[in-house]
Amino acid sequence: MEHNQQGFSYTYSASQRDEVEAIRRKYLPPQENKLETLRVLDRRPGQKATAVSLAVGIVCILVMGSGMSMCLAGPEVLFMPGIAVGLAGMAGAALAYPVYRTVLRRERERIAPEILRLADELAGQ
Repeated sequence: MEHNQQGFSYTYSASQRDEVEAIRRKYLPPQENKLETLRVLDRRPGQKATAVSLAVGIVCILVMGSGMSMCLAGPEVLFMPGIAVGLAGMAGAALAYPVYRTVLRRERERIAPEILRLADELAGQ
């Protein structure tokens, strides 16, 4: 007697297989990727330096603007203090780039041992 084995098989197309694999990777435990860790560590000092210098620059520009407003609002009484506040704001805004360089240098010095260790591990592999 002959056994009739009927079954159903389905194969995914390449694009569907890629999508299924992408969804599957989302739920897998994270794997340590040393190269990606090195990239993240390399970007971090620049991001922090940019954020700090932007904050300094924005605050100082607002101070300069308030000095200009003081000059325009009360020319008899607030003109001279307005000039002083405006000049202080300009001086502070001019310090934004030196602040950027200083923060960048310090952050690179702080993170250098970890980056060098990871780079040596990757170069040795």
